Amino acid sequence: MTSRRYTVYIAILIGLIIVLANTLFVVDQREQAIVVRLGEPVRVVNAPPGQTGAGLNVKTPFLENVIKFDRRNLALEADQEEVLTSDQQRLVVDAFLRYRISDPLQYYRTLRDERTAQDRLERLVNSSLRQVLGTASATDVISGRRAVLMQQSKVDVERRAKASRLGIEVIDVRIKRADLPANNQASVYRRMQTQRQQIAAQTRAQGEQQKREIIASADKEVAITLATAQQEGETTRGEGDALRTRIFAQSFGKDPGFASFYRSMQAYEQGIGQGDATLVLSPDSAFFKYFQYGPSGAGRR
Repeated sequence: MTSRRYTVYIAILIGLIIVLANTLFVVDQREQAIVVRLGEPVRVVNAPPGQTGAGLNVKTPFLENVIKFDRRNLALEADQEEVLTSDQQRLVVDAFLRYRISDPLQYYRTLRDERTAQDRLERLVNSSLRQVLGTASATDVISGRRAVLMQQSKVDVERRAKASRLGIEVIDVRIKRADLPANNQASVYRRMQTQRQQIAAQTRAQGEQQKREIIASADKEVAITLATAQQEGETTRGEGDALRTRIFAQSFGKDPGFASFYRSMQAYEQGIGQGDATLVLSPDSAFFKYFQYGPSGAGRR
C-alpha cells in the first residue's frame, strides 16, 4: 500500500508540474508575446509602446499557446537587386531595412512568423527601390542624391507596410552598395579612361596655348623695351655728338693749333693705338710731326 501511495503521489506531482509548465510562461523585457487560443490570438503581453507585462505570466494550460516576437529594432538584409536608372544604367543594389514590430497582433495575423515576414519585407523593399531609384540617374544613386532617395524609399516602404497592415514601424532604409553589373564594369571603366584622357589632352592644349601667349607677350615686351632703349640711346648719343661737335667747333675757333693736335691724337689712336697696324710712311711725313716736334709742331709743316 505504501509503495502504491508513493506512486500516486509521484504521478500527481508530475501532473502538477506538467500543468504548471503549460500554465506559466516568462516574457523577457526584450520580447513581446501573443497568447493564442486554438489558433486565434486573444491577447498581447508586453507590447510597445508603454505596455508592461514582462516577467512571469499565466495562460490556460493545453488550450493556449504563446508566440514570442522580438521587441527591439530588427534588421533585414535584402538580396542584391538589379535596378534600371532613369539614364538607362543598370546598377546592382544592396540594401537593408531597420524596423520594429509595433503591432504584434496585426503582425501575427498578416505574417504569422519571422520567415514569412522577411520574405514579404524583402520583396517590399526591392519593389520600392526599383520604383524610387528608377526615377534617378546612376550618378544620383551612387553619390549625388543618395540621402534624398533613401528618405523617399523609407517613406514609400512605410506607406506600403501600412497599406498591407504588416504591423511594423519602418525605422530606416539604406543602400549599402550600388555598383555596376560585372559585365558592364569593363566598358564603363574604358569609357571613364577615355573621358579622362580627353580632359587631360584638353588641359594640356590649354596650357600650351597659354604658354605661347605668355611667351609672345614677353617677347613683345622685350622688343618694345629694347627698341625704346635703343631709341633713347641713339637720342642721347646724338645729343652727345652734337654737344661734342659744338664744343670742338668752339675750341677750334679759339685755338686752331690745339684743334689740329687733338685731331692728330685721334688719328694716332685709330691708326696705331691697337698695336696691330703697320704703316709705311716717310719719316718726315706730316703724320708724325707731333712725334718729332711735340705740340709745338703745329706751327711747323
